Order: sequence, then C-alpha cells, then structure tokens
Amino acid sequence: MTSALSDPTLERHFKGHRDTVTSVDFSSNMKQIATGSMDSCVMIWNMKPQMRAYRFDGHKDAVVSVQFSPSGHLVASTSRDKTVRLWVPSMKAESTAFRAHTATVRSVNFSGDGQTLVTASDDKTIKVWTVHRQKFLFSLNQHINWVRCAKFSPDDRLIVSSSDDKTIKLWDKNSRECIHSFYEHAGYANHVDFHPSGTCIAAASTDNTVKVWDIRSHKMLQHYQVHSGVVNSLSFHPAGNFLITASSDSTMKMLDLVEGKLLYTLHGHQGPVTCVAFSRTGEYFASGGSDEQVMVWNSNFDGSDGVRVQPKATSSLQAAPASSSTAHPPSNSHPSVLRSQASEPSEHFNGQDSHTATHAQSGSRSGSHSRATQSHTYRHHSTTSSSTHQTHTQGLPQHSPQVQAQASDVDVPPGLASTLEHIIGQLDILTQTVSILEQRLTLTEDKLKECLENQMEIGLHLQRREEA
Repeated sequence: MTSALSDPTLERHFKGHRDTVTSVDFSSNMKQIATGSMDSCVMIWNMKPQMRAYRFDGHKDAVVSVQFSPSGHLVASTSRDKTVRLWVPSMKAESTAFRAHTATVRSVNFSGDGQTLVTASDDKTIKVWTVHRQKFLFSLNQHINWVRCAKFSPDDRLIVSSSDDKTIKLWDKNSRECIHSFYEHAGYANHVDFHPSGTCIAAASTDNTVKVWDIRSHKMLQHYQVHSGVVNSLSFHPAGNFLITASSDSTMKMLDLVEGKLLYTLHGHQGPVTCVAFSRTGEYFASGGSDEQVMVWNSNFDGSDGVRVQPKATSSLQAAPASSSTAHPPSNSHPSVLRSQASEPSEHFNGQDSHTATHAQSGSRSGSHSRATQSHTYRHHSTTSSSTHQTHTQGLPQHSPQVQAQASDVDVPPGLASTLEHIIGQLDILTQTVSILEQRLTLTEDKLKECLENQMEIGLHLQRREEA
C-alpha cells in the first residue's frame, strides 16, 4: 500500500525585518514563530492572521540565533553584541540580558527540560548556563576557531558542536569531555543537529554538502551533494524520516533519509536561504532569507489529523532503493531508522545522491518555477516487506509522547478555546489602541508646551519693545 505525496505549499509569508533573516523557530503550541535578523531585532510572528507581530529591540548588533524554550514561555536570542537575551514573547517585550562570551554569540539551544542553555561563540568556546538567573555552569574549550553551532542531544546527555576549525565535536555533558571529533575536509559545518532518535547527527557544510554521521560507530551514513551553494541550515522532521536544508543557492531541499534520496526542491526566496526549521509536529516548516522574508510552508506529508507522521513514514520505508542488493534485517540493538537503513556502504549514497541531484536540477530547469513554488522531484514505488516495517517501528521511539501531548491539548472544548483566543486577541487590540492614544497624548502635550513657550517668548519680546 502506498500513499501519494502532496507537494509542500506556501502557507503564509511575513515581512517586517529590515535586513537578512538569520534564524527561525516555532513555539511548541504552533501559535508563534520567532525570528532573528541582521537588523538587530527579534520578531515574534503570530500564526493567526488577525494578530499583530511583536518587534523586540534590545540587542545592539545583529541577532544571529533565536529559539523558543520547550514550554514556549521564553525566547532566547544571541547577537554580535556578545550577549544572550531571554524574552517573554508578549507585547511587553520584557527581557533579561547577560554577557555570555567575549565575541559574537553564534548559537543558542535549550535543553529538553528547558532548565539549561548551551551557547557557541567566536571566542572558540561553548558555554552551558542555567535558564533561571542565567548562572554559568561550565565551558567546553577544545575548538581552535570560531564555534558556529552547539546543540543538546534529545536526552540532554550529549552536546554536538561545529566550528570553523573543520571539526564537529561530540561532548559528554556530565564528564565535560570531548568523546569524538568528526573531520570535515573541504569546508566547515555552518549548522549541526541531532536526529530525533539521538543516534545520528547531520551537518550543513560550506562545501555545499549535507552529511549524516552515526555517533555510535562514528561512520558517515549519508552524503548529499544536492546544492550548488553553501548549505546554511537544516532541520529534522520530528519522525526522523525527512531532513530539510537551506542553501545560498536560493533553494531548500527536502531529503528522504530512509531512502537516501532527494524528494523536493523548493523555490521561494530571492537570494540565499539562511535558516529553516520544522514545527514541533512536523506539519509546517518555516524559512528565512537575505530577502528579509519569513515563509511558512505546509509540509503536506499526510492528512490533517494529529497522528500524521506514522502512515507516511511507513510508505516511504516501503519504497526501497532499486539498486539495493542487501536485505534490511530488523535489529533491536540499533533503533535508529538511518542505521538500520544504511546497511549499504556510504559510497552508495554518494553516487545515488549525485544522480538524484542531477535529476532534480534538470527538472528545475525544464519546468517553469515562479516565486514561492516548488518542484516535485521524486515519486514513490511500492516494495513491501515485513522486515522494513518492523525496522521502521523500532526507528520511531519518539513518536508516542508526541501523540500523547497532542491528545492532552484536545481536553479544552473547542468553543471555549476559540472564545478565549478571541478575547485575548481583542485585549491585544485594546492594549495597542491605548498605546497609540498614549503616544498621541504625549505628542499633543509636547505641542502645547511648544506653543506656550513660543507665546512666552513673544510676550517677552513685546514687553521689551514697549520698554524701549
């Protein structure tokens, strides 16, 4: 049984930044999107069309990275001004700032429990902080050049970091030691992140490639050569089957990790695409670029129900690569989808990926692609086997809690929820109206003061004339 993939579609786009958008992230409840920009501002965009965006001014230089806390009650931002700020994502724009490093802070990431932060900086260090009171805990110091990115593993026990020294380092959070270094030969990794299973990492590199590494065997599982420009950012789908990448070649690529193939090439931004991120459910992804725009896309992997990932992931696993001559044995000792899939050598993916890239690019050239459109570059063919289905089931250990979380959200009656949202929306409008009235009153007071001062000057001038 197979199900046809629908192309991702552009849902909304936001314009408000005055320079390149550098970072994007969704809140856990999908109601807000946070973005950072070279214009030194953090913006919070509301997914509801009638709700206005919030602009947060506070940083004195470009904002490089933003992230919502797991609860959605805080947004962390980092900047070239060497500080980290923690914002409350509401109209009041309350924030606390702390000087985290001695140079540009490139990256910030919350731990899964929301209690700690990890930051990476051009001062060649990675630092870990408590969120409460921003207390410094410890520093990781083995990189010998700027550190571009640092992320916690899903279980918070490891940290991965990428640097201009052409290494990607894996750290044990408890022992604070580097347990392995992966080496990039042609370029360095702009962005690195953990697979949702915690068994693999993916790196977006300046040599135009995307690499996927197994952190247990330390082997490269996949090597994608699908972009014609620097890869700036990437994001895993929460189910772990798909990876989206953003590049300076002005495209985004959706990759099927289970088959090691390119699914889609997405065109929308004019100029480099600088950041991309899936929502917590995988239903949407957002991108930002040098065109100052933020775009929100519907991934369209499934139907509209909350349990959306499982059926589609199953069908993608059933479509096995035609060139594969080896079976996929179900293995309890390796729960990662990618590890069970990569029983073939990594060179196989290399050749397969470059072929796929050629196919995608020729498709892009032959088809007419206007702005905010996408090319469908791959179709599924059905090859069913019980062993691949078993492997897939083992490969999605993180899916169940996601479904439970969604189920708990449904407890509030829809009528009550929409009424409360409407009231909150109206209160926001009232607050904005009061704010505008206050500004007008201030202007009126200033003008009255100016008029009175002018009158007094005229009176004094007339008095002097009479005396003369």
